[in-house]
Amino acid sequence: MPHHKKRHTHWMLLPAILCTTLPTITLAQTGASSTGHQADDELSPLVVTATRNKSLVGETSQKVTIITREQIEQQLAITNDPGQVLSALIPSYSPSRQKFSNAGETFRGRSPLFLVDGVPQTNPLRDSARDSYTIDLSMVERIEVIHGASAEHGLGATGGIINYVTRRAETGKVNQHAGISLTSDDDFDSEGFGHKLNYRISGQSGDWDYLAAAAQQERGVFFDGNDERVGIAYPGELQNSSSYDLLGKLGYWIDANQNIEFSLNHFELENNGDYVPVPGDRDAGIPTTARRGDPEGDPGYNEVTKAQLAYSHGDWFGNEVDVQLYRQRFRAQFATTPYFPYEDENGNPQFDQTRNESDKLGGKFTLSRDGLLDDRLKLTTGIDVLQDETRQMLVHTDRTYVPETQFRNYAAFLQGDYDLTDSLSLHAGVRHEYAELDVDDFSTIDRSNVTQDNVSVDGGTPDFDETLFNAGLVYQLTDWAQLYANYSEGFGMPDVGRVLRGISTPGQDVDTLLQLQPIVTDNREIGARFDWSRYGLELSYYESDSDFGERLTEENGVWVGSREKTEIQGYEITGEARPSDAHRLRLSYAHTEGESDTDGDGQVDTELTGINIAPDTLRLAWSAAWTDKLSSHLQYSHYFDRSVDDPELDFDGYGLADASLTYRLPVGRASLGIENLTDEDYFTYYSQAARVSDAYYFKGRGRTVTVGYQLDF
Repeated sequence: MPHHKKRHTHWMLLPAILCTTLPTITLAQTGASSTGHQADDELSPLVVTATRNKSLVGETSQKVTIITREQIEQQLAITNDPGQVLSALIPSYSPSRQKFSNAGETFRGRSPLFLVDGVPQTNPLRDSARDSYTIDLSMVERIEVIHGASAEHGLGATGGIINYVTRRAETGKVNQHAGISLTSDDDFDSEGFGHKLNYRISGQSGDWDYLAAAAQQERGVFFDGNDERVGIAYPGELQNSSSYDLLGKLGYWIDANQNIEFSLNHFELENNGDYVPVPGDRDAGIPTTARRGDPEGDPGYNEVTKAQLAYSHGDWFGNEVDVQLYRQRFRAQFATTPYFPYEDENGNPQFDQTRNESDKLGGKFTLSRDGLLDDRLKLTTGIDVLQDETRQMLVHTDRTYVPETQFRNYAAFLQGDYDLTDSLSLHAGVRHEYAELDVDDFSTIDRSNVTQDNVSVDGGTPDFDETLFNAGLVYQLTDWAQLYANYSEGFGMPDVGRVLRGISTPGQDVDTLLQLQPIVTDNREIGARFDWSRYGLELSYYESDSDFGERLTEENGVWVGSREKTEIQGYEITGEARPSDAHRLRLSYAHTEGESDTDGDGQVDTELTGINIAPDTLRLAWSAAWTDKLSSHLQYSHYFDRSVDDPELDFDGYGLADASLTYRLPVGRASLGIENLTDEDYFTYYSQAARVSDAYYFKGRGRTVTVGYQLDF
């Protein structure tokens, strides 16, 4: 065992799992949004691919949420911001920043691991805070959400897992879909106009199935509730941007039990660069706004390509086998900031900008066998491998801001699901992680002088290994009541790039940097589920602790990761009622609180702020099918006031309402969506509670109208 490894002993006392069970949703059900019949998405069980043992809902020892295609369509009729979609549908997800960044958007107070079809989108070495902007939601069939720390997919899921499952080929020879939507502020200012186009074709031919899809979107300027332009953020902007997504799949059935599929997805989002920020005055309550202008440097963008080859065998000597090989290329460029000054070829003063470059290559191998021990035991085992090469560079001077770092991760796991009785089941497993970093010698950069190095740092190859346990119980108390308890551990790395680029003390070397030690998070949870036919309720309480966590703090305008003990706890209440086939009501309430050990005495003493913790949040939703042609959706989110130790980061709450109507025409269907129905004028949660800055003091988007038309043929 390496001498620099930090032992964690308390988490070895209990074990935890994510062996979940979920209901399966058919294609007919996921298309229910076009008809407005909300009950369809619960007709039959759905396999959750985010769990390695392919669990089913209603039998999981950890809280799991499935966001159906119907729910995604309801949100897309209102907004195309993925942060707002996730915030509206996941109880403990932070309010959206409404920016081209998910920094500060946490899940149960910690970082989620984003996946697309099981392929990690989160960058473990240098967090770009862009990992939720790697696919257009028109390409997504459903979103699988595992609440709380998990090691099922390895690195990064200290807050939970958010897995985007892409669309699959529909049955039949040829199926096509086309859609268009137009978006504007409520004054219909031409600057605020935007549009989106999407097209999809899929089908089957003999043993082959195929799918091809494309989406293109232009976003206008955002206006607040006072009809002023929302401010421009330096690192990158969602407003005044263009994006497109291309998805292709080709599958072949070798026989009735064997299938092989290749998929490719390419996503790009780039700011158009037509506006510059006008800093506000936080003390005076004046928001950051924007004016027309030519920003310095090149626009910020995301460019992400994912290639995946998957093979499955449903009956290999009585075992189910899944093999997945993938490659991901991730490029995230940030807009120009007032750092890294330099002179161009004409001697003119300029500011440089940075770009993250990350390349992943990995594989997942899973073998599962059911029906053991008189049909009471299911075992799942597998091996995961991942190699990630990441660096952060200065675009115009081609200098290294974060040195090229290679990360290699190997993991083996064993998961067991055992029915102790007809009413009580045990879900338990173990996963061993081995990780190695490889960093060459490098010199840090003086942010105030791009031609001058700061300090030299010796490279190294530190390695780490952790054994992670998980275990849970599910007890079916009655036909309508179920209890569950769970302990799980998540394994993550600190933001390695942020640590390396921030070294300011000479004589450091990578092998002995304590801040590079991994983050192990313990998640304890108890809950209850109640199902009374047309009414459902789920209650859960959780505690999430890390002896050596990471808390983001701002120093001289730069975010740095402080390695501190952190303790987070909270509870979630979710409920649903269907008083008739035509109406569905949903409710959720989430409370999260946490503290960190800022003075290093081993006791947590300082409240976590809005960069980590979401405010108490109440969400209400009502979906109705008034006729076979007309349906509606109304939702309301209330973010409650929150006070912390630093009064400058206190939060004044606000409430937002959204609504949509869908009408089936003789050909196709039309929709009308209104975001911020009451035109609330407010400062976003991030602007109030995450950082004190005149340049990042943004208001939220005011009333916004979206008109759409969809056609299946």
